[in-house]
Amino acid sequence: MAEISLSIFERILKKAGAGRVSKGALDEFAKIMEEKIVSVAKEANALAKHAGRKTITDEDVRIARKKFE
Repeated sequence: MAEISLSIFERILKKAGAGRVSKGALDEFAKIMEEKIVSVAKEANALAKHAGRKTITDEDVRIARKKFE
């Protein structure tokens, strides 16, 4: 995938308390998180379409996120 910069995921891991992050761990974290992000985006899009809208709202994203918790 790699559509989101790995440096963003590295900052997230460091913000969570990691002192150092291996390249393999960073790649795996990025892969998992991008899959989750795409899943939430697809669900939010489906919710907007179901409501007859072309625009995804914050509420669509919140509802979609809950499905994947």
